[in-house]
Amino acid sequence: LLPRIYQIVVEINNRFCRQLSEHFHLDGYTVSRMAIIHDHSIRMANLSIVGSHSVNGVSALHSEILKNDLFHDFYKIQPYKFCSVTNGIASRRWLYQSNPRLTNLIKDLIGDGFLHDMEKLKKLLPYQNDKQVLEQLAKIKLENKKDFAAYIKEQTGQIIDPNSIFDVQVKRLHEYKRQHLNALHILSLYNELKTNPHANIQPTTFIFGAKAAPAYVIAQDIIHLLLVMSDIINNDPEVSPYMKLVMVENYNVSYAEKLIPACDISEQISLASKEASGTGNMKFMLNGAVTLGTSDGANVEIHELVGDDNIYIFGKDSDTVIKHYEKADYVSKDYYKKSPVIKEAVDFIVSKEVLKVGKKENLERLYNELLNKDWFMTLLDLEDYIKVKDQAFADYEDQQKWKKMMLVNIAKAGFFSSDRTIAEYNRDIWKLK
Repeated sequence: LLPRIYQIVVEINNRFCRQLSEHFHLDGYTVSRMAIIHDHSIRMANLSIVGSHSVNGVSALHSEILKNDLFHDFYKIQPYKFCSVTNGIASRRWLYQSNPRLTNLIKDLIGDGFLHDMEKLKKLLPYQNDKQVLEQLAKIKLENKKDFAAYIKEQTGQIIDPNSIFDVQVKRLHEYKRQHLNALHILSLYNELKTNPHANIQPTTFIFGAKAAPAYVIAQDIIHLLLVMSDIINNDPEVSPYMKLVMVENYNVSYAEKLIPACDISEQISLASKEASGTGNMKFMLNGAVTLGTSDGANVEIHELVGDDNIYIFGKDSDTVIKHYEKADYVSKDYYKKSPVIKEAVDFIVSKEVLKVGKKENLERLYNELLNKDWFMTLLDLEDYIKVKDQAFADYEDQQKWKKMMLVNIAKAGFFSSDRTIAEYNRDIWKLK
């Protein structure tokens, strides 16, 4: 279809392989492993590394994975090519434009210099024990939640409680981002409430928003499960006072500008080693949400900035996950058999109650995927996820503690401004004057 482009790729590959053999004196096996064309396929990642003068992992963790695992052969011969510049966000859009109430409070406290230098948000830290400031912060969060509740009602007719916890997972829907891990916890919580209607559970609104490729079958199945759960939970009079599940339709930037300022808990639960960076986590942090996540992507740097007391981290680390892939020793069914909690949640996907509302084909396919493949190791982290998430819900009841966590996250979010990212790109990669 594209003969001239293919000819060019062949020539690049020939020159590169010759360079590996003659200049770097690599053996034939290593050369074939690093080749751009091998076994009748073009390795686009190898081509991009060969054709670039700089390779960036976009977060500290992912940059190390590139060097030590994915492209270690390339790193050994050309270490100077590899650098690490963590992603950033358009911080003025996601604060000044999206959250004017919070912006005005910050201006009153520390002036407006932060709009040009987001690192100046650190000047908020002395206020972390100021009850009056923390109360203002909480009022702003509640007003933002009321605005979002009104917007949801206008768009979909659904009524959500602004006084409930807003637990939010909005991002591209993909197995590695593990929306179904979140869903399994919600199923577990639903079962707990049905078994014990008097359980002390903080009222929570679970909010999802996502898009996926039309042909991505498992993504369709996960979306289907979320919609079925929404139907069951929201129409159950015993459960709905404590739980609500909302799937935002046509999630986009306009929705995000209303939702992110309203979020309490930011779900960043990708399988460790799989998320290059993430930027939603930064936007939520900047608006005072507390991160619940794995040690993946920029979550690692958020954790370093805010400390153990201002984030919720769960799950296996990236080294453990990478070793599981190397050894091919992860068997999801083993976790299912060993844990009554996991078994109950997974089995509920194909229970009579769920099948009555949903489509058997979609639900059974997702059930079998979890039991027989689970490529992104959902069941590996499920029990720890439930434990840590329940702790976050319990901590929310201590509002003074939660308000302080909110302020610390805002104060430390300046690092993730794209101003810093672009300056580092220029300093380390572009070298423009």
